[in-house]
Amino acid sequence: MAEQGNPQNPAVLPVCRSKEEAKQFYDRVSKLYDCVAGAFERKYAEMALNRLAIQNGETVLEIGFGTGHCLQQIAQLVGNKGKAYGIDISPGMFKVTKKRLEKAGLIDKVELYCGDALQLPYDNETFDATFTSFTLELFDTPEIPKVLEEVRRTLKLDGRLGVVSMSKQDGQSTLLRLYEWVHKKWPKYIDCRPIYVEHSLTDARYEVRSKEKVKLFGLPGELIIATKAI
Repeated sequence: MAEQGNPQNPAVLPVCRSKEEAKQFYDRVSKLYDCVAGAFERKYAEMALNRLAIQNGETVLEIGFGTGHCLQQIAQLVGNKGKAYGIDISPGMFKVTKKRLEKAGLIDKVELYCGDALQLPYDNETFDATFTSFTLELFDTPEIPKVLEEVRRTLKLDGRLGVVSMSKQDGQSTLLRLYEWVHKKWPKYIDCRPIYVEHSLTDARYEVRSKEKVKLFGLPGELIIATKAI
């Protein structure tokens, strides 16, 4: 598998911090996240959300909703007949998002859950679409297929998955190698690391419908829309 690495596809770096350390980190930065990273990430998250083409009346989940910008848009897109759900590991992010949705008058349209996407607390075939931005690459390599299997389980038969992630595909640039060196040096603070996004999805039995390469401050990224393969 590409995630493990081979001469053509070098190995993905591990995630070295525990879930509790991740939770504590995002709790600490939750109130400042939009100033530090949120504005940079939001452009690409909104691009992918637009390509996911959420329709009025759909039931949609966001994994790793962070400060809630995309979840707010999802709640608006599904309309009065739809329903939005969000899961995030950080209680701090949960509080920030809840306040955002309350201020927007959308809190009754969204069901928030604080927990780990390795075990989604939803029934089989619940969602028309699932969305995740800059979150899949936070899971350690052995966890990624487990998360994608949980997404598969909870998607309807024709369900869609939208992913935005840092990418290791075609990633042999000097800047990428420098970033990975920083990740290895301070893995508890520089937590994102590039992964093989498309390969992860196809290995997990998704059909890629559209893909787009982007540059994240010069680092490679991918925007992918996939469907649940039978």
